[in-house]
Amino acid sequence: MSSGNEDVRAEVKEPHNPLKPIRIGVIGVGHMGQHHTRVLSLLKDVHLIGISDVDIERGLDTAGKYRVRFFENYHDLLPHIDAVCIAVPTRLHHEVGTACLEAGVHVLIEKPIAASIEEAENLVNLAAECNCILQVGHIERFNPAFQELSKVLKTEEILALEAHRMSPYSNRANDVSVVLDLMIHDIDLLLELASAPVKKLTASGNRASDSGYLDYVTATLGFENGVIATLTASKVTHCKIRRIAAHCKNSLTEADFLNNEILIHRQTTANYRTEYGQVLYRQDGLIEKVYTSNIEPLHAELEHFVTCVRGGNQPSVGGEQALRALRLASSIEHMALEGQSWHSLESPSSHALNSSIVTV
Repeated sequence: MSSGNEDVRAEVKEPHNPLKPIRIGVIGVGHMGQHHTRVLSLLKDVHLIGISDVDIERGLDTAGKYRVRFFENYHDLLPHIDAVCIAVPTRLHHEVGTACLEAGVHVLIEKPIAASIEEAENLVNLAAECNCILQVGHIERFNPAFQELSKVLKTEEILALEAHRMSPYSNRANDVSVVLDLMIHDIDLLLELASAPVKKLTASGNRASDSGYLDYVTATLGFENGVIATLTASKVTHCKIRRIAAHCKNSLTEADFLNNEILIHRQTTANYRTEYGQVLYRQDGLIEKVYTSNIEPLHAELEHFVTCVRGGNQPSVGGEQALRALRLASSIEHMALEGQSWHSLESPSSHALNSSIVTV
């Protein structure tokens, strides 16, 4: 980072006054950027300064809708804001994220954090260098169903985890594989739930389009603590599914993220008899329904970001956590493309993969 950039940062940025609203902007107002703009316009103690997009017509329309400024060049937005939401294509994450951090702007960047591990590491290091917040948009961490699932599983002995994330084909996010578009959400969630390093994995996949990217991938992970996890992600399934199941020693817990529902199946046997010993009926199982809040995950995510910016706290899904998920996603993608089978991280044959998984 050049001294020139440091001088610019010192000139245009001032220490944030906690009594003033957070000045924030949005770079990229496509599918996700539209939602970021909508939610930010509703948050208290936030001043949405403006937006930037390469599509001038779309940018002007969005700016007019929310009565904010439009910046054709996102660099011109940076001197006016304390924080920014970046929702540009993945291939641009490193370039745009670097410019924002070097300007002293706190960053929430959509997942995946970057297009490569090297770029992700650069962003993480730069955020620390610039003393800026770097939060990554692993939005499912803020899904009320996941937060309740996490609480439930703290008192359970997990044996295996299953994640299914299926979607019909669409024209969005076609610059990355299904692993980096969809599966990476569940990679992040299962790493959080398993709370142990990944010891081995296998993956396979297939293409259904001519984009060159994988459209359907399934992976199996083995964690050091003995937990096994399977993940399946698809861009070509003719219905939308977002589910995680946790097979535990004394229960099965199912979380449906689309319907915001959690069911706990417990194995219990109870006989109800008359005083003469005659069985009236038998209960073979019990199903508990866990009630969750209706808060929009993106609303919770952005509130968390603003709170971190205001208080100088590290986010729950920062650069390090996103980098961990990206490393594992990259290994899964590599194995799915190469058609490899089980590899132990301690095995000499998997030495080439160790660098990308060992810190997971």
